[in-house]
Amino acid sequence: MSENKNEKKEKKEKVKYIDDGRTIADMSSVGGGKKRSNNTPLRPRASAKEQWQTYWSAVKMMFLPMLVVIGILCVTFLVAYLAFSL
Repeated sequence: MSENKNEKKEKKEKVKYIDDGRTIADMSSVGGGKKRSNNTPLRPRASAKEQWQTYWSAVKMMFLPMLVVIGILCVTFLVAYLAFSL
């Protein structure tokens, strides 16, 4: 039974990478920018109202963590100030 399983499995070809000493990869075949072919149009941008709503939802989401980080920095500064001034 186990022989049948081993026979069915195909061995994967190992990829061998060769370092040629270059530091910059060849990017000549990569297309750039927002160029699209005629059959794939660009996505339309969101309206200004949708962008504003997205911005404020992100700000509201990060407001409490920002206050926590500012509080930790203030406490750390106060401890360091007291430790080095006394």
